[in-house]
Amino acid sequence: MIAENKLAVQALQWTGKSLKVLDQRQLPQLITYDEYEHAAGVAEAIRSMRVRGAPAIGIAAAYGVVLSAQQHFQASPATWHSLVQADIQLLAASRPTAVNLFWALDLMRQTLETVEQQTVEALTALAVQIHQDDLAANLRMGELGAEVLGNAKGVLTHCNAGALATGGYGTALGVIRSAYQRGLRNVFAGETRPWLQGARLTVWELAQDGIAATLIADSAAAWLMRTGAIDWVVVGADRIALNGDAANKIGTYSLAVLAKQHGVKVMVVAPTSTIDWSMPSGEQIEIEQRAASELLPECYQHETSLVSAWNPVFDVTPANLIDAIVTERGVVLNPALQGIGSLRQ
Repeated sequence: MIAENKLAVQALQWTGKSLKVLDQRQLPQLITYDEYEHAAGVAEAIRSMRVRGAPAIGIAAAYGVVLSAQQHFQASPATWHSLVQADIQLLAASRPTAVNLFWALDLMRQTLETVEQQTVEALTALAVQIHQDDLAANLRMGELGAEVLGNAKGVLTHCNAGALATGGYGTALGVIRSAYQRGLRNVFAGETRPWLQGARLTVWELAQDGIAATLIADSAAAWLMRTGAIDWVVVGADRIALNGDAANKIGTYSLAVLAKQHGVKVMVVAPTSTIDWSMPSGEQIEIEQRAASELLPECYQHETSLVSAWNPVFDVTPANLIDAIVTERGVVLNPALQGIGSLRQ
């Protein structure tokens, strides 16, 4: 079991026999948890964006492996290893961009293949540890990032990189939470189309912790910067390449370009599990494309329509537009000059 934290928001709740997932598609109107007892259900929860955010996806997938092991060990003791391996593949296919998913599944696979006694117990302990370690990493990043912000007069965040997207506290929102405790008061959030994670999730999550936030239309970001109300853009990441290029929610790249124009700095906050050490640059990052129906009005959703939609979920911000990358292992300033190799252990 994961120890209760003081945050009002918990995206994932492990019961020991099931995983409860806060259906983030229903927020903020409804707070509804779906309960899963099999890996296939967890994979669908990831695919359908009931659970989202790179760290939370990795944690959910780890618990999905545990559920698979519990199910198949009892039902098929002679073949359960191969059945769990198949479920790992199913979970891996749920979403392509967030490297935390593959990182967590690799750890679970290694344990499955190397631990011969009490394997189910070992898998369970590992999944719980992944969850606990992510929360600890978030708390550490919150303090490190707040130090970098210093006396910032205002920040803008994009999408949701908070407790909803992690094991708790958040990456970008963890920094904002810690900075708020030190006196930061001007917090802005972009609405983040087309799923409106900023409007539905980020401002709601901050309000649950008593932090006031101002919502803006995505297209208002440049004018906000022009007013001088903010001096930092603070975002999370779904994958970071070795040279410091960072994939995050679509729209992050445009914010970084705007920030450069207006003298606003950009901070990317993510655990080291988000770093893909095998990827030299962001050019190799696979960008997930989602259904056109998420963008198109219903009147255009027919075979003979002349109107289509292009719906990439992420974009890649090059390292030369990033001023700081904050991880639980430390901070890299101006990553374009040195890459992030210093964070490797």
